[in-house]
Amino acid sequence: MAGIGSACLFAGLLTAVYAAGASLYGVRAGNAAFVISGRRAIYCLAALMLGATAVLQSAFLRSDFSYALVAEGSSTDTPTFYKVTAMWATQDGSLLLWALLLSLFASAVLFLTRRSLRGIAPYATAVLAIVAGFFLLLMVGWENPFGTLANPPAEGGGLNPLLRHPAMMIHPPMLYTGYVGFSIPFAFAVGALITRNTGADWIRATRRFALVAWTFLGTGIMLGALWSYTELGWGGYWAWDPVENASLMPWLVGTAFLHSIMVQEKRGMLKIWNVCLIIATFVLALLGTFLVRSGILDSIHAFGASTIGVQFLVFIALVVVGSTALVISRLPYLRSEARLDSLLSREAFFLLNNLVLVALCLVIFWGTFFPLISEAVTGTEASVGPPWFNRLTTPLALVLVLLMAIGPVVSWRRISPAGLLRAFMWPVLGALLTLLVALALTPAGERPLALLMSCFAALVLAVVVQEFWRGASARRTISGDPWPRALSRLVARNRRRYGGYIAHAGIVVLFLGVAGSSAFLEQRDVRLSPGDTFKSGGYDITYERATATLGEDRAGSGAPITFGAVLRARDEDGKTFTLRPSRNFYPTQDASKGAIGRFFEGEATSEVDVRWGLRRDLWTAIRPDISALEGPIREANAKFGNSSGDVQALVIAALAERYRRDPAPATFRAIVSPLVSWIWIGGGIVLLGALIAAWPSPEARLRRVRSLYSARLGRDLRAEPS
Repeated sequence: MAGIGSACLFAGLLTAVYAAGASLYGVRAGNAAFVISGRRAIYCLAALMLGATAVLQSAFLRSDFSYALVAEGSSTDTPTFYKVTAMWATQDGSLLLWALLLSLFASAVLFLTRRSLRGIAPYATAVLAIVAGFFLLLMVGWENPFGTLANPPAEGGGLNPLLRHPAMMIHPPMLYTGYVGFSIPFAFAVGALITRNTGADWIRATRRFALVAWTFLGTGIMLGALWSYTELGWGGYWAWDPVENASLMPWLVGTAFLHSIMVQEKRGMLKIWNVCLIIATFVLALLGTFLVRSGILDSIHAFGASTIGVQFLVFIALVVVGSTALVISRLPYLRSEARLDSLLSREAFFLLNNLVLVALCLVIFWGTFFPLISEAVTGTEASVGPPWFNRLTTPLALVLVLLMAIGPVVSWRRISPAGLLRAFMWPVLGALLTLLVALALTPAGERPLALLMSCFAALVLAVVVQEFWRGASARRTISGDPWPRALSRLVARNRRRYGGYIAHAGIVVLFLGVAGSSAFLEQRDVRLSPGDTFKSGGYDITYERATATLGEDRAGSGAPITFGAVLRARDEDGKTFTLRPSRNFYPTQDASKGAIGRFFEGEATSEVDVRWGLRRDLWTAIRPDISALEGPIREANAKFGNSSGDVQALVIAALAERYRRDPAPATFRAIVSPLVSWIWIGGGIVLLGALIAAWPSPEARLRRVRSLYSARLGRDLRAEPS
């Protein structure tokens, strides 16, 4: 079976090379048959990648440790869900996932454009084939996911315990789908530049793919934040880690792209800006993939040093140089068709919005790569921490939220100051009322930036509500529909616009969650024995008793031993509830720890318990002290190291029971985070808005059918003899 998988990769590489060559030859020679053949080769590539993925997934499900990848990332006691998802927790498997997603995206867009963009599509096919060929070359030449072992182990190494979390296992394919999705508008932008067809046709054909990529990438980022908050045991959701930053940067630039293409579609402006944005987004997506694999920056998310970092860097350099040269050579064809009429116009505020988003990306880029920059300039590696990022990004985030409030109510071309005043009167009153309430609830002068964020967020939400109200009122006046039907039909007829408004509302709700949880967080670290009580953020928390279980961890991660605690918490209103934080212990393969000791000396992960709430969360974690078991473990290794598995299991159970009955004081962390749940609620609202905006409206489908029949009629008329 491994041979079949390797054959699929090699055949896929040849197919990608053929797709690129046939498409380029066909379009240059005017031979439509080769163009069609190149497109169909991409379909074949998708089938080959599906076959290769099926072979590898089958090996994981069978726990076939003759595959080096399976022996590295799985084991017989790994739960089935994590076996299925373990492919992208490994470096070689994630490359295969990249190639699979790219072939599927490319097949979808080429199928949809098979009767349109006849000049641009072949070049886009060649670009997509080249990118797919690069990833296949990496697998065929250096990181083959179908490598085998001459002497397979009886048991695999198992999935990294930190990755045994549902959000984390869904998080990578979401990120990769976002990264890969941006290759579609990039490829068509390159095709438009090559053919000098720099109008908005390529944007209309790929806008939905860009929006889908943006949505998946944002969802992946949110799932990663949830994993960090509930799994890592430090209590935060964003640490400005290099790989976290690498996923955020293309999302920010992609957001700018989705806004600025509306200006090109509406006014024929910002052509240079748009192609530069999509090129930058794609390059940053490649850079994010590179950071995970190169090992050049320390990150908990990275695979570590590998053999393909240089190859990635060379490919990124070629993309940057080639794209830059192409843009420069096509500057005469990228002139705007209109000029900016007024600074009080929607296009002006969209441009300002873009500049802020790009500035955020540049700040994050500088901070992320500062260790490399400082080492190159001074010879000493230095780094910047979260305070530096927070200090520079917070003002930019505030400006961004303010622009989100202004942009939707400003008309195209220009708006008069009187019109601007009328549009903003009620939203400004709502924002001022919010500010007064926030000041009344907050000590004077405390957390001014958080208060300002709440004021700007209220302004955005008021603008969104006003836009929905005005649109639904106008439709109700015309049609006589009741409010719910008028509102639903309003959204259905202009999904892109109102889906965008919903996404804006979600973003500001998310920012409110970030501001509240960052500015007003309360944390306590204490060491307690059973029966002790401490206070944290208005809660009285009592450590009632220790727990110790075998093979019963709540997360279902397959941990053999779990030590934890039962906590009773009481809030200011006298309501009580129970929390059960714990810590999972996984066995190590290091034989020097002994047959018994290896179950206690391996990697351990926190299983936090959170009392979720709309107003605040109570987050708890435990670090049990098992040092008192060291002596009994050494004694058990000596006496029962060569015993049967059943006997060893009984010994481990006895050690766990000993800890439960007579536990040493444990270290607890309790964090009260106001509004932190709204981060993920806001993310859900953004997802809803993006889905509405991406879903084709009935009118759009009707226009597509009409254009298709018009094209067919034109061909038929041309075929008729005169």
